[in-house]
Amino acid sequence: MKESPITVLARQQALLQTEYAYEKEEFQRLTEATGIDRKVRRGMAWFPVALGRSYHNSLDQLVVEISREGARGKETSAKRLSTNGAQEGASEESGPSLFEPGKPVCFFTEDASGYRHGTGGMLRYYRFVGQVSYAEDDRMVIVLPDGDALEALRSAGRLGVQLYFDEQTYRLMFEALSDVISAKTGRLSELRDIFHGTLPARKFTFDAVRFPWLNTSQQAAVNEVLWAKDVAVVHGPPGTGKTTTLVEAIYETLRRENQVLVCAQSNMAVDWIAEKLVDRGVSVLRIGNPTRVTDKMLSFTYERRFEAHPLYQDLWAVRRAIRELYDSRSGNSESRHQKISRLKDRAAEMEFSINQTLFDDAKVIACTLAGSASHLLTGMKFGTLFIDEAAQALEAACWIAIRKAHRVVLAGDHRQLPPTIKSPEALRGGLDRTLLQAIAENKPEAVSLLRVQYRMCDTIMQFPNHEFYGGMLESAPDVKYRGILDWDTAVEWIDSKEQIPSASPGGETEDWSRESLDGLSRVNPAEAALTLETLRCYFEKIGRERILEERIDVGIISPYKGQIRLLRQLLRKDRYWRPFRSFITVNTVDGFQGQERDIIVISLVRSNAEGDIGFLRDLRRMNVAITRARMKLILLGDRSTLCRMPFYRRLAEYVDEQW
Repeated sequence: MKESPITVLARQQALLQTEYAYEKEEFQRLTEATGIDRKVRRGMAWFPVALGRSYHNSLDQLVVEISREGARGKETSAKRLSTNGAQEGASEESGPSLFEPGKPVCFFTEDASGYRHGTGGMLRYYRFVGQVSYAEDDRMVIVLPDGDALEALRSAGRLGVQLYFDEQTYRLMFEALSDVISAKTGRLSELRDIFHGTLPARKFTFDAVRFPWLNTSQQAAVNEVLWAKDVAVVHGPPGTGKTTTLVEAIYETLRRENQVLVCAQSNMAVDWIAEKLVDRGVSVLRIGNPTRVTDKMLSFTYERRFEAHPLYQDLWAVRRAIRELYDSRSGNSESRHQKISRLKDRAAEMEFSINQTLFDDAKVIACTLAGSASHLLTGMKFGTLFIDEAAQALEAACWIAIRKAHRVVLAGDHRQLPPTIKSPEALRGGLDRTLLQAIAENKPEAVSLLRVQYRMCDTIMQFPNHEFYGGMLESAPDVKYRGILDWDTAVEWIDSKEQIPSASPGGETEDWSRESLDGLSRVNPAEAALTLETLRCYFEKIGRERILEERIDVGIISPYKGQIRLLRQLLRKDRYWRPFRSFITVNTVDGFQGQERDIIVISLVRSNAEGDIGFLRDLRRMNVAITRARMKLILLGDRSTLCRMPFYRRLAEYVDEQW
């Protein structure tokens, strides 16, 4: 018997509570027990930092600029190594920064003597919480709660900042699930029962619209979006033009509706779809802070539009007068309060007028799923909500935005990276099961699969095609047979265990995979050396001049951050790679989501007698890794370890068949 929608969502709620408790406990443990060095390496802290200028931003928030001490003016080797990697521009001593706009942060000081002696010292945390407004390689702008917080920071000694537990996002998700579960009537209860129950997903019946510039499956997907009364899913496997299709669907929807809401899980995903809509000539109002702060996107943010409004200078003058009256201690107190009250009313009127103009002019409101709960959108309803990269969003996060919509369009690929779940218990319980996945299984008639891929040559595509997509994909004619070299094989697997003795003197078992020195990940030093030697040999086959002339680009991928750090160090030290560094990106699987390269080299790391492959069992992650390559895919891994799992055995057999 099929479970009721309320039962399904109640289970999601319980699993989310488990994840919340686990993450909060883990955060407290890290805060109390983890030293500064490890926090910095994990990218969750900056220490020490220098305070810069403070000011009130366009939203009248008090903000302060901070920077990593010693970072200013330094061109780091990480930045020279790659123009695309996650560590781009970060300090060599630290890991990829996890600070993003909207994330909460806390400040701390540490006993300087403890730091000098390497003991880590005792940390003293300030009681207030800030929020990241803007973040780049070595500089951040943080919103502070009040002037007292700023004064406390000004008087501090050695100052640091770290991520704070994100209570707000969890609160929004719990509220959204509660609203959906308790809904008795209305559109929210209908959508709940369509997504998880037996209510049918209805459609309009008007004639199909032709889009000659799209392929057949893309045209069908856009029309299914237009026909959907309740829900539509655009399933976009790697390289099939999901973003192109989604932009067309949004553009065509706006011919029928005045305004739509476009969301995604991450700021980066929102920025990506927003930029494509701007390129198409659509008026976008971006709520929240883009992570890729380009001039083009800045001009479409709420803050920049707010500042550009003709009334803004008058509003700024009124706000300044209010602050001056608060700071003033002279004159009659009652009279001062009356003036402040009148000025506040005037400021509120001008803010309302500005906001009305901005939202009336925008055809697309773009924000993260959590950002859809912004006070700026209070009371607003939308005919259609588009959720991009929906396969990477928790279901609870999707419901935050769905409460504002009459119908929902989800786009993504549930065969690629799932949401990140930290609690093993919540993961076993199925918290990573997304709304897109649930609808695809419960309402398959609402799903449109994009079938033509434009990225990979056919030899690279066929294995993931049959493993993950039922053999339903096909390669576009112009990519089907392309390659870098004549008489080359597009995929190969080098058994690193067999090659390790020649790659490292003695070939001792200590060169097998092991924990990295910081205990945070895994490394395989011999395989790392073999990875670069393999790439060097392939470069010599292609020819150095041709690589530079044609700008043949390379992605080096490993599932493990420890191996990524080691590979970057080896690349940095070897003079051979200096001319090619701008063409080489080294990153994790997660860091390569949505990207592609001419050549992809994958270091799988795991090598042990027990056959333990850890989270390489997550096949969706491997699907992402092997589908980044356009013309050449090289895998390096210990077959005796990996091929105990049927998936890797089939992959090895497929590669062998190509030779």
